[in-house]
Amino acid sequence: MEFTGSVSLWILFALTVIFLLKTGRFWKTSGRNFPPGPRPWPLIGNLHLLDVKRPYRTMFQLSKQYGPVFSFQMGTQNMVVLAGYETVKEALVNQADAFAERPLVPILEDFSRGYGIIFSHGENWKVMRRFVLTTLRDYGMGKKTIEDKIIEECHFLIQKFESYKGKPFETTVIMNAAVANIIVSILLGKRYEYEDPTFVRLLHLVNENVRLIGSPSVTLYNMFPALGFLSSGRKTVLKNRQEQHAFIQATFIEHLKVLDVNDQRSFIDAFLIRQQEEKNKNQDNKFFHNENLKSVVSNLFAAGMETTSTTLRWGLLLMMKYPEVQNKVQEELAKVIGSTQPQIEHRSKLPYTDAVIHEVQRFANILPMNLPHATTADATLKGYFIPKGTHILPLLYSVLYDETQWEKPFQFYPEHFLDSDGKFVKRDAFLPFSAGRRLCAGETLAKMELFLFFASLLQRFTFQPPPGTSKEDLDLTPAVGFTTPPMAYSFCALPRS
Repeated sequence: MEFTGSVSLWILFALTVIFLLKTGRFWKTSGRNFPPGPRPWPLIGNLHLLDVKRPYRTMFQLSKQYGPVFSFQMGTQNMVVLAGYETVKEALVNQADAFAERPLVPILEDFSRGYGIIFSHGENWKVMRRFVLTTLRDYGMGKKTIEDKIIEECHFLIQKFESYKGKPFETTVIMNAAVANIIVSILLGKRYEYEDPTFVRLLHLVNENVRLIGSPSVTLYNMFPALGFLSSGRKTVLKNRQEQHAFIQATFIEHLKVLDVNDQRSFIDAFLIRQQEEKNKNQDNKFFHNENLKSVVSNLFAAGMETTSTTLRWGLLLMMKYPEVQNKVQEELAKVIGSTQPQIEHRSKLPYTDAVIHEVQRFANILPMNLPHATTADATLKGYFIPKGTHILPLLYSVLYDETQWEKPFQFYPEHFLDSDGKFVKRDAFLPFSAGRRLCAGETLAKMELFLFFASLLQRFTFQPPPGTSKEDLDLTPAVGFTTPPMAYSFCALPRS
């Protein structure tokens, strides 16, 4: 999106300025000891301070100046940023109910329309989250049944890597497909071949939307919704949403044709059966309707694929960047389990491998801004008053890189998760899945996937940069988006004897 210099745009801009000046909304605060922050400029708020491509870095630096609880204004929208482990924990865990809502962010409201689980509100969120957690457990999340599916998918992924015979290839689509097949097995009761055009298209829609929702174009739309007609990013996000929902609609229509209450094959079946039960009660079906089904399936597909596959791609890149770490993982795997297929029961016997996976998650920091929160009631935090309905930004970047919690926060250092005897240690400030009421619903599944995929790949392959590329050439600068994936890269997967 480009904001053009058309006459109509400048007229709209001028009218907006006049309106805000007359209504005194440039420097609107809540009073009553609202958190401090940089003084906003007319219309743009604090946008002049913001690195719009990597806003988390701006927020992190401002926390050094204004403290762990500070205000920041995006356009006329005031938000409160929470920085550092202790502050984020105090809000999301110790005052979990007060910080459990989602704010009304224009692009997220356009996208979710209040349905689903990730961006929904109030009672709809509570009902959908309860149903999702129960149903995911019923379909094996955290159990041996889903572990077997992941191991099976590991074999398909290994075969795909082997097909390149040690030659360089780029793995974004392949890794996305492998990880997505796990959540697809739960949602639809099937798996797709990695080259399936429908599957590849769905993966593309998710990736593009994740990138665009965090883009400067959409950030500006969120600040000035009246100018949404100028945002090509917003238009693409909504077009992709429509295409994805059309696929889901067609899919559950097919499921309805063979729906059997005594033979539930997938998450969609479970939802449709619950939908019928609600109708049979002759009650107003407020929650188990088709719009919620499309949104929940869309949410789970995106969340169940994007973050885990991004973390794995960071893991392989870091193994090439730090080959000594890769060697130590492979030595531990060889010593402890040999050629045996890695299983979850092995994790406690592989402390270094487990530590490396955790450090990949910490260092990659793939959701640095977290998902936005909002207060459900007036709250007090670190002595500051935060009114009900305030947009809250719990900065995970500041937690995973908190200098009071990590010895070497800006370095890749697996020893963060090892004691002096080489045993794995949990760290309180390890919150890549966030915390509190809005904790990632798929955390258990993601942890299982990360361990099994990573250990299986490192057991079978040594990862090296393409010929002519040294480890010093590998770029650890994250790409721009709602999440922070690595820049696209190629590698050679060399089979281990």
